Amino acid sequence: MIKFIILALLTLALFVANVFFGAVHIPAADVLSALIGRLSPDDAVGFIILGSRLPQAVTALLAGAGLGVSGLMLQTAFRNPLAGPSILGISSGAGLGVALVMLFLGGTFSIGGWSWGGYTAIVAGAVLGSMTVMAVLVFLSTVVRNDLMLLITGIMIGYLASSVVTLLSSVASAQGVQGYVMWGMGTFGDVSMSQLPVFSTIVIIGLALSLLLAKPLNILLLGDSYARNLGVRVVAVRNMLLVCTGLLTGIITAYCGPVAFIGLAIPHVSRFYFRTDNHWILIPATMLTGAVTALACNLASTMPDNTVIPINALTSLIGAPVILAVILKRR
Repeated sequence: MIKFIILALLTLALFVANVFFGAVHIPAADVLSALIGRLSPDDAVGFIILGSRLPQAVTALLAGAGLGVSGLMLQTAFRNPLAGPSILGISSGAGLGVALVMLFLGGTFSIGGWSWGGYTAIVAGAVLGSMTVMAVLVFLSTVVRNDLMLLITGIMIGYLASSVVTLLSSVASAQGVQGYVMWGMGTFGDVSMSQLPVFSTIVIIGLALSLLLAKPLNILLLGDSYARNLGVRVVAVRNMLLVCTGLLTGIITAYCGPVAFIGLAIPHVSRFYFRTDNHWILIPATMLTGAVTALACNLASTMPDNTVIPINALTSLIGAPVILAVILKRR
């Protein structure tokens, strides 16, 4: 319980720091005035706080929690410490959807009589791309019964998506390639206050579904045969897990870009800190640890001199040493 309290307080402190500190220095009294509604969102300070820092902090908190939980569920289901949303190709599918919109369709996405442009088209492409890969994995899970083979299949799907993106980049305009590269660096600052309710609702639903999977995930730790003897439908649980993971990864990648290493490294940090494999503890612990990591990276990414560091550069600095330590420990 003490460890949970420490993580919760750290999450709260970093959330407050993300709102009060940024590239532009704003006195604490003005920040409080904006938060309690004394300053209009049309005011310069009100716009920075309510239109930028607050939604960015909420996005970082939810994205870190969602990606961390996705990695935890995949590592347990596939019994592989290197499983994660990016490894299974879900993030690559989102990247392919964005590449098709930005590099092939010229920034406009159309279905039937409906048409979207700008950021809405990018989000639609990313969600459809990630959901397509997830649907393929769910279908293959009914054919490929071996977890390791399904994991390798996801890796191959990721390579295939990356190769298509490379082909599209070679024939696209320089402006389109530049826009895609900027999206690929990852950011928590592209979710506006008007988009935040949709983003938050979908991520919270995904996090709630992950809590419902805690019991079957604990049983899966004992092996598929033992789980079947206890009445657990292993294939059905794995499909539910893929849907939950695809939902979280798809929406987060759509709005924030392919944020690296949080889904891969944070579950290992949570296991090390709490010294348990019980998912009733690990799932909320991973949510908090992922939120802390994302909030810390978001705070560090905005420098006082208006220099913005890409999120992926910071998450890789944290995540890569963790993964190397896991590999060396397990040989």
